[in-house]
Amino acid sequence: MRDNRIILHIDMDSFFASAEIRENPDLKGRPVVVGADPKAGKGRGVVSTASYEARKFGIRSGMPISRAYRLCPSAVFLPVNFSLYDRVSDEIMKILRSYAGKFQQVSIDEAYLDVSNIGSFEAAVELAKRIKQEIYGKEKLTCSVGIAPSKIIAKIASDHQKPDGLTSVEPSRIKEFLSPLPVRKIIGIGKKTEAELNAIGIKTIGQLAEYDIQKLISRFGKWGIYMHDLASGIDESEVEEEECCKSISRELTFEQDTDDPEILDRTLHSMAEDVHRALIEEGFLFKTLTIKVRYSNFITRTRSRTLVHFTDDPAAIKSLSAELFRDFLEGRKIRLVGIRLSNLEKTGSRQKYIEEFTSPA
Repeated sequence: MRDNRIILHIDMDSFFASAEIRENPDLKGRPVVVGADPKAGKGRGVVSTASYEARKFGIRSGMPISRAYRLCPSAVFLPVNFSLYDRVSDEIMKILRSYAGKFQQVSIDEAYLDVSNIGSFEAAVELAKRIKQEIYGKEKLTCSVGIAPSKIIAKIASDHQKPDGLTSVEPSRIKEFLSPLPVRKIIGIGKKTEAELNAIGIKTIGQLAEYDIQKLISRFGKWGIYMHDLASGIDESEVEEEECCKSISRELTFEQDTDDPEILDRTLHSMAEDVHRALIEEGFLFKTLTIKVRYSNFITRTRSRTLVHFTDDPAAIKSLSAELFRDFLEGRKIRLVGIRLSNLEKTGSRQKYIEEFTSPA
């Protein structure tokens, strides 16, 4: 790994809930849950985000909203407002882009910046402080920043002192920083893999880095090499901005990897409603729908379907999402689920074909 790289990972703190609290300061200090309507504990759907006050009650993203209500019926339950979050995210990403030559937005509330040209980690720390100050000054929101020679370590570092944290891991401190952390801190190691590692005496990242790699390969295959590399701080992945294309997407990372059909069904149903709402608000029709799944071992797969005609029919989104998602149910635990609508067209931008007004025989 190149020691001269300096990567920042910026992660907004409890983004959806924090944006809602910013809009309504009376919510400050109260447990706030953003997600589906709990309907007094009988609602379907899941938690999208919980404020840190709500997390003290055990509420986590991806949790059934009915369970969240049972854990804290006095919490403030708010519907998802993506028009607000998208607007705030756009402003935050503009700020972040201005600080780096190489920039990669990885979700609505997190991004990587390659600031290697700044020259030193000391200078990067000062830069991170300025970024945090500007975001708070302009958007009244806090973020946590991790600084490291690689993307993976920077991401682990940004989670180290949340909320409103700043953690710098210089090349000489990589082993010192990673070694005492539990293996679950490595991206892709879920509850099942953690249990398997614990069973062979591996509980910390340091123990994983020192473990015989051949034994890891014999037990976990190529995944064993990946885990060992990350535990040793080896990650050469670059900060690369993805090719921009107009699409509407929603993703949810579960606090705990799951294969619970009810949780997965609720999550997919909620996200289908979210992307449809955004589609209508932005005045688009779509033609292509993509389902994305990331398993507990961090393998990511997608499946897409392109329709014959453009549509904004919510039933089409829900049924197509469910159909494509069935192919991913392999008995493995899932870490992340996403829906993306692409191949978009502005509503009313073209004359419709006569067959679009008729039902098939």
